[in-house]
Amino acid sequence: CGANHSYFGRPEWEEFAPGLKTLEQATEIRRRILAAFERAENALDPDEQRELVTFVVVGAGPTGVEMAGTIADMARDTLPPDFRNIDTRKARVVLIEAGPRVLAGFPEDLSAYAQRSLEKLGVEVMLGEAVTECSIEGVVYGGKRLEARTLIWAAGVRASRAAEWLNAPHDRAY
Repeated sequence: CGANHSYFGRPEWEEFAPGLKTLEQATEIRRRILAAFERAENALDPDEQRELVTFVVVGAGPTGVEMAGTIADMARDTLPPDFRNIDTRKARVVLIEAGPRVLAGFPEDLSAYAQRSLEKLGVEVMLGEAVTECSIEGVVYGGKRLEARTLIWAAGVRASRAAEWLNAPHDRAY
């Protein structure tokens, strides 16, 4: 029956931080990431360049961990030859997780290994701080504002409404 994203009562955040559940969403996220590098290539203001190549992934489950690692890998290994005015290796990838660790559903040793692997790629892992605002300018988490133009949502999952249609029991993810 599928699942949808849960923006924890803030559906307006979806405009700024798309999730990754469909092929169309994957294509849109890819477009946003590549467009950010292209706009940074043409931007003259260093602050604007920095904001354009700051990528925020909200949620450190399997999707968020994979996405953050992929963006960092692209920026450091794949994209550098394609740009002359910016160093894509200086892109900032920030993974924000409200919980105490990445991959919370996995054993602690695997979670720790995943975090170390992300950090080796240059991903900044922020734990224990929930995002409280998403906008076109970036995010607020733990009371701090982070200016970023590309946000990706990998935090909440809302189950299909099939339980409602069937008048069946359901859990809080419904």
